[in-house]
Amino acid sequence: MSILKINALSAIDANRDRLYGMSDSIWDHPEVCYHEAYAAGLFCQALREEGFEVRTRQAGIETAFSGSFGHGSPVIGILGEFDAVPGLSQAAGIAAQKAIVEGGAGHGCGHNLLGVGSLAAAIAVKRYLEESGAPGTVRFFGCPAEEGGAGKGFMARDGVFGGLDIALSWHPGDVHAVSCESSMANYQICYRFYGTASHAAMSPEFGRSALDALELMNTGVQYLREHVPPNTRIHYAITNAGGNSPGIVQPYAEALYLIRAPRLPQVRELYGRVNKIAQGAALMTETRVETEFVKACSDTVLNTELLRVLQRNMEQVAREPISEEDEGFARSLRATQRDRTTYFEDLAADVRDPEERARLERDAASQIHDIVMPFPVEKQGFASSDVGDVSYLCPVAQVTVATMPAGTAMHSWQAVAAGKSGSAKRGMLYAAKVLAAAAIDALEDASIIERAKRELEQRTRGEAYVSPIPADVKPRIP
Repeated sequence: MSILKINALSAIDANRDRLYGMSDSIWDHPEVCYHEAYAAGLFCQALREEGFEVRTRQAGIETAFSGSFGHGSPVIGILGEFDAVPGLSQAAGIAAQKAIVEGGAGHGCGHNLLGVGSLAAAIAVKRYLEESGAPGTVRFFGCPAEEGGAGKGFMARDGVFGGLDIALSWHPGDVHAVSCESSMANYQICYRFYGTASHAAMSPEFGRSALDALELMNTGVQYLREHVPPNTRIHYAITNAGGNSPGIVQPYAEALYLIRAPRLPQVRELYGRVNKIAQGAALMTETRVETEFVKACSDTVLNTELLRVLQRNMEQVAREPISEEDEGFARSLRATQRDRTTYFEDLAADVRDPEERARLERDAASQIHDIVMPFPVEKQGFASSDVGDVSYLCPVAQVTVATMPAGTAMHSWQAVAAGKSGSAKRGMLYAAKVLAAAAIDALEDASIIERAKRELEQRTRGEAYVSPIPADVKPRIP
């Protein structure tokens, strides 16, 4: 590792207390989908103090922003998130479920760590550009509403990521590994049924039940599940059942549907079929149905070239030792949930070398996984992420870093409880150094970006990005 690179990464350690404070502060102020004013303010202040040129209200979104430093090409983007998950309020550092605010939000996906870790990486790359004098630009993107709002999708549609040569990101988890799973494309749609209210006992013949229509739609979709590809998913939530009086024929009901498939054309086809079921339910009940297109995400285009650069740096960058305190807390937290090491075991199962597999199996029994997984086999995942839209615009690669005890489920109270732990912060700084080191490699070796762009061209067959979100759809702010 060159002296310039070492010096750049040392900027992360030099800002340790500040970064820890930011992460804890964002954890203390959990904000959901498009309401992340506190977090956005912290990031913009930090970027300005570091000399970045800050642009706010990106894509017309109050909590979307970017910070840019440097000049000329290549332009390297680093993606940050900071939104919380609704309904996951939880006290930190205890191995028992205890909400701070009943029904409140909590950082069950670790975005307090994700955003600050990405900011730290951008600061390190800025240090490299300053000391080397080399041409190049680092651009940090504050991306709101990843949880259910597709913030990056709206930003991508409106040109915010234009001009990037590559983009890097990471995600908190329970292993150290490059991300070789492609996420699912999806549409989120609101279906609203309008009927006619009536007294359910005295004059039911005058009523037309919107709730009946919604229930028939849901039943129709259940039957549809038998006749769709097995790797597609259809989820729904009834968000308004029309009231709480059984003596009234409900005149209104609505549900939110999330339709997923490996590729966007499959989602579009499935969306059309679900729409027909909704229309049929309205016909059967003599009600009216309206649809609102809420948001969409593209699938993720993987980039092996960038992933291998990240893998190399994951193996080279040093990690701080795990403390006995963190081991003890991890043991207590793991005892509260069903043992879940499936992801780790799936990755280990792909390893053919007996010694390497033995090393992984030894680590599988740890309270906190602390080895770098071998480069994994590419596979289709079942989660969705708005990073997918960025991956169609430029080469994108991500890593997962262990910030929580082994087997911790995302979007759980245990994940929230671990969000301010020493191991969480340790992982955050490690992720920052890996991203920064990979970005510096790309700045020093132009062929990395050239190869990554060729791979993107091959994987997308040269087709230009078309946003799955219609031009007239605005972000839905809950």
